[in-house]
Amino acid sequence: MTATTITAPLTKSGRVRPGAALRQTGTMAWRSLVSVKHNPLELVDYSITPIMFVFLFTYVFGGQMAGSPEEYLQYALPGIIVQNTLFMSMYTAMALNSDLTKGVFDRLRSLPIARSAPLFGRITADLAKQLWAMLLMIGIGAVLGFRITGGAGGFIVAGLLLMVFAAAVSWSAVLIGMLAGDPEKVQVFAFVLIFPITFTSSAFVRVETMPGWLQAWVDINPVTHLSDAFRGLLVGGAVAEPVLWSLAWAAAIAAVFFPLAMRAYRARA
Repeated sequence: MTATTITAPLTKSGRVRPGAALRQTGTMAWRSLVSVKHNPLELVDYSITPIMFVFLFTYVFGGQMAGSPEEYLQYALPGIIVQNTLFMSMYTAMALNSDLTKGVFDRLRSLPIARSAPLFGRITADLAKQLWAMLLMIGIGAVLGFRITGGAGGFIVAGLLLMVFAAAVSWSAVLIGMLAGDPEKVQVFAFVLIFPITFTSSAFVRVETMPGWLQAWVDINPVTHLSDAFRGLLVGGAVAEPVLWSLAWAAAIAAVFFPLAMRAYRARA
């Protein structure tokens, strides 16, 4: 009887073939998605927390900001979704950091798979979870009175834009996850960074209500552009300029953080 050795399809240089690497990335993404069954706390992050955001902002701030919760929801829900997307991008950093500190990546590295598969699989799975959270928040918003007036086309483009921006930001999350000493430090960094840039934007209040010196920052804040674009696509308003600015910011963020994140990943993984 002879033993059979299973190996991944390799190129002449010894690297995993692109098709095999793509399948392995899909397998790693599925691994991350099915882990929710074994870790119910992830449901809080990707389901309960988004619902809480919608209810709290609508019914705590709605009467003060717009005269009624329903009217405020029509303005604020796109910004709430953008904020939630940025916070959820940091879950990528915490999950990667946890896998590194627990030795999960060491075990995956010993397998005959592409070295990038665990990383790209994690990002792909987290984007799927972000899409779920976005749809959930829009669904809850619809129950509370939010109405999409931009049509099906606007809705689809808005979702694609949000996923593109989330994918770009995920590379900054990867870098943070690689450099941080433990998941707790990742969480602290996320709150210190994301809270200021989301609240100093047009996500929750109109820019003209802010002091002039703050408006200068708000006008260039990427969260402002993304919130305005998302809002315009869903409920009407200016679209072209904020969409272009959002795509420009996404490209700039990816151009800066992708090479840094990959360098850090290769160094640690």
